[in-house]
Amino acid sequence: MGDAMDDRRKGLEEEYFHRKNKEAVDKMREKMRIAAEAKASGSSSLACPRCDGTLEANTFQGVVVDTCPKCGGVWLDADELEQLTKKDDGSWLGGLWNSFND
Repeated sequence: MGDAMDDRRKGLEEEYFHRKNKEAVDKMREKMRIAAEAKASGSSSLACPRCDGTLEANTFQGVVVDTCPKCGGVWLDADELEQLTKKDDGSWLGGLWNSFND
């Protein structure tokens, strides 16, 4: 009798965690779908780190940067600053970037 109850309990536990994992995967897929749609439409689903505005993708000197229309913040992804400084080596921005990399 005890083995049957243990097996039933284990089965219910496995079913519970399987359902929770499926829900988590479904939520993640939905977030990824929304992000892909936002990227394709040119809008962003990212919130501004400074305020509660929604970031918009804008092109500056051929590099896509995120800007916040609410607070005016400009946010760069990992390689965007480097791309901008390569395009503008004679400027103060290029000089500043090169001084950090020397």
